[in-house]
Amino acid sequence: MTLRVLVVDDDPALAEMLGIVLRSEGFAPIFVTNGDRALTVFRESKPDLVLLDLMLPGMSGIDVCKAIREESGVPIVMLTAKSDTIDVVLGLESGADDYVVKPFRPKELVARIRARLRSRESVVVQRFQIGAPEDPVVIDVAGHEVSRSGERLALTPLEFDLLVALASKPRQVFSRELLLEQVWGYRHAADTRLVNVHVQRLRSKVERDPENPQVVLTVRGVGYKAGTGRAAGVSDPCSDSATTDSATRDSATRDSATAKRHVVMS
Repeated sequence: MTLRVLVVDDDPALAEMLGIVLRSEGFAPIFVTNGDRALTVFRESKPDLVLLDLMLPGMSGIDVCKAIREESGVPIVMLTAKSDTIDVVLGLESGADDYVVKPFRPKELVARIRARLRSRESVVVQRFQIGAPEDPVVIDVAGHEVSRSGERLALTPLEFDLLVALASKPRQVFSRELLLEQVWGYRHAADTRLVNVHVQRLRSKVERDPENPQVVLTVRGVGYKAGTGRAAGVSDPCSDSATTDSATRDSATRDSATAKRHVVMS
């Protein structure tokens, strides 16, 4: 079956080039030139992947991305003119799975597309439980479903792959570079912001308290690992709890020292 790729971009020259590249690789491209029409065409065509420019006439690419993500887990790859702007992070936080910087090489784009469309490799263990033992997150790999206390948690395919990668080796700490290779399919240097933003998105869905994660833990200076409850030496630098605890201890130390000085003076 031919896979459909929805291209949302208002640059006719780029659209023509993408059409040639996608057709030569066996894909069926569908084109939209403005954000206002993107959602309608998306619903009508039911594409297997979306290539989405951030700068669009009408509805912005960010808003289109949010709207698509509200109703579908289809892979979304952003097309952006810059890699060092806030737009990239906003796009990833809005639900995009990956991004490609213009101008790009056709082979690079095709590799990104295939990485997002690839069939997930079979996993020997078909069911995982991670997080606090008394309140685990259950991953049914064969059924492609994640749940907690019998309630299904809605994840995108990429978020599911990220969670399975961590859960499949619960004792391993994954560097961001290793996750980029295993989950995104990159075998070269890439932007680790992809990992950071998607971990934040994943935590917002699987954690009871994203500021105090129990399912996806951060190992400072190294990367991420699956949680089995809070482990010694594992913390989340994005969380305020460690800072708060440290401040509390410092305050207590100062108060104790002050009290001792008063005793000596008296």
